[in-house]
Amino acid sequence: QVQLVESGGGPVQPGGSLRLSCAASGSASNSPDIMGWYRQAPGKPRGMVAIITNDGSTNYADSVKGRFTISRDYAKGVVYLEMSSLKPEDTAVYYCEFVTRGTIYWGQGTQVTVSS
Repeated sequence: QVQLVESGGGPVQPGGSLRLSCAASGSASNSPDIMGWYRQAPGKPRGMVAIITNDGSTNYADSVKGRFTISRDYAKGVVYLEMSSLKPEDTAVYYCEFVTRGTIYWGQGTQVTVSS
């Protein structure tokens, strides 16, 4: 049973932009409390990139502040991550996460590669 599906990843040159999307289905889409994006680079642990709560509050990792923007269409159960001024160190697999009524859902991940 697929719950979260990410899209929008791919290769991009340094300084470029990408927009990631994550659409929820099933119980994951039922009034999530938190919607967020995490990333994992090779050999590193998964870390928070940005989260948005059900009241619209946001939080960003220091490394992406001013460059990334998280937004969501709450009614549709979709969360977005607008990424600009991308750097090679942003290269990672990006995962979306929903927390819905105490249950954590993860997407399958989408690769973002920043390289010239």
